[in-house]
Amino acid sequence: MDPELVRHVAASTGLPGPVAARVVADVVAYYSETTEEFVRRRHRELQARDRRNAEIWAVIASELVARPVRAGEVSERQLRRIVYG
Repeated sequence: MDPELVRHVAASTGLPGPVAARVVADVVAYYSETTEEFVRRRHRELQARDRRNAEIWAVIASELVARPVRAGEVSERQLRRIVYG
């Protein structure tokens, strides 16, 4: 973990150092998913909310573009292949 980032988070939020370190670790862990893991997880979550696949693919594609480490353009076909093989 980057100590400078932990210091920055602690200073900018007023959190104690150990709490800032835990927050940074949580954020890093959240974004450490591979693109495939993210797509599969979001597909399951959206299906559980009774969303239809046509809508799910659009949501996932827009979320991938907004992630800090972008996956690049991913087509609906590529998303289906990730989920269904």
